[in-house]
Amino acid sequence: MRQILFLTLGAVICAGGAHAGGDPAAGKALAGQCHTCHGIDGVAKIPIAPHIGGEPAGYIAAQLTAFRDGTRVHEMMTVVARTLTDEQIADLAAWYGSQKAVATLTADPAGAPDACVACHGIDGIAVAGDVPNLAGETNIYIDTQLKAFRLGKRVHEVMTPIAAELTDAEIRAAADWYAAIGYSVAPE
Repeated sequence: MRQILFLTLGAVICAGGAHAGGDPAAGKALAGQCHTCHGIDGVAKIPIAPHIGGEPAGYIAAQLTAFRDGTRVHEMMTVVARTLTDEQIADLAAWYGSQKAVATLTADPAGAPDACVACHGIDGIAVAGDVPNLAGETNIYIDTQLKAFRLGKRVHEVMTPIAAELTDAEIRAAADWYAAIGYSVAPE
């Protein structure tokens, strides 16, 4: 457990520092190309796109860089991110990261998925800077991503081994838990 904590902290420091200092105003202007799927404020407009408003800036920067560099592949995001410069990535990360994620948990916290809460929180708000928020994501999005990790289509040093051990029922339960949480963003 201690080793995972140190790996996570190291990734947070690296992810946060790689694109530090972005300009939220410039990012908001660039976000026009993101709004069809993710919304101008980062609340997704379609069920297969994740909410990105309120995500940790380091996480957004790392994901955009991975899409741009081809280490994470998605039919739409790979094309969109391919032309982004480091400065544009930093600016977009700063804009979406400047939103405050707000989760509204109405269920009994005892029902939270044990395998997820240490990093993603009971309420779906990330506990660390290199971890995405899950609050309010659609269950189809969460289910799809967990299965991608389980099958090795998406690779991460922490998520891949966790997802490899999850059954379809456990994946669906985690997806349903986080999808049921109310989610919104507000400017900080």
